[in-house]
Amino acid sequence: MQGTVATFDQTTRSGQLLTDEGVPMSFPAESLADHIRHLRLGQRVFVETDDDTGTITSISIWRDR
Repeated sequence: MQGTVATFDQTTRSGQLLTDEGVPMSFPAESLADHIRHLRLGQRVFVETDDDTGTITSISIWRDR
């Protein structure tokens, strides 16, 4: 899934994004990929969620395919 960063707290490294369907989702610092040091508002990200709970488990800026 993809989304757009709506908020990002540099101190806690957590925030909220909007999915392409317009659904707001909060994310914890633990979900950020190692290569992410900062997110800016409006930035597009790739998002993975837990199938059972729907919570965000991983956020990355790009993927190697």
